[in-house]
Amino acid sequence: MKPIIGITRNRRPADYEQAIRLAGGEPRLLDWDAMKPDEALAAVDGLLLTGGGDIDPKHYGQPPSPHVELAEAGRDEFEIAVSRSALERDLPILAICRGLQVLNVAAGGTLVQHVPDAVGTAIAHSIDEPKNQLAHPVRVVAGSALAGALGTRVVMVDMCVVNSRHHQAVDAVAPGFVVSATAPDGLIEAIERRDRRFCVGVEWHPENFWATGEFAPLFEAFVGSCRRP
Repeated sequence: MKPIIGITRNRRPADYEQAIRLAGGEPRLLDWDAMKPDEALAAVDGLLLTGGGDIDPKHYGQPPSPHVELAEAGRDEFEIAVSRSALERDLPILAICRGLQVLNVAAGGTLVQHVPDAVGTAIAHSIDEPKNQLAHPVRVVAGSALAGALGTRVVMVDMCVVNSRHHQAVDAVAPGFVVSATAPDGLIEAIERRDRRFCVGVEWHPENFWATGEFAPLFEAFVGSCRRP
């Protein structure tokens, strides 16, 4: 049986679904308008948190910056609840871009509300098109779950080149999580929980490379962790 991977609904789900299928999983969209968080996780073997609009800063105790562009109504509450439940159940999690930010906030962390205000613009963190254009390298922590999952994608002394399409990022890392990748300007690019079967969040968009396979090992590692004994 293929593991069923719950994918949080967003406006462009196709690349996520394709990446999961090619890694051996069966995608299932989780719709905040149609289900409750506990119902969403009842029949899935893993959780994929997707990209999208910004999380309302009220969820991490801050007033909004003028640059905040909120996600669809109801999405924050659903995804934060789903993330907390998945963490409690030790359900494997792969979190991408906004998904990484949701995971960090759900576990008690905070966010940089606008990257240029925090680190400037020397590194291109927001290149919209083409989706798979490589933007900058990230330094991956040796021995991390992320390094193991990326495999040969990590080259040049723990460096990995990624695309980049975000204007927010992790600020204070949630308790229990550790940083597993950073950009040259010091911005956090990945976090993980090492006391879980698989719990990795990345700030870039590996799903955009499903056709060329550069990040296939990451999806394969995630889907593999979702297989039932």
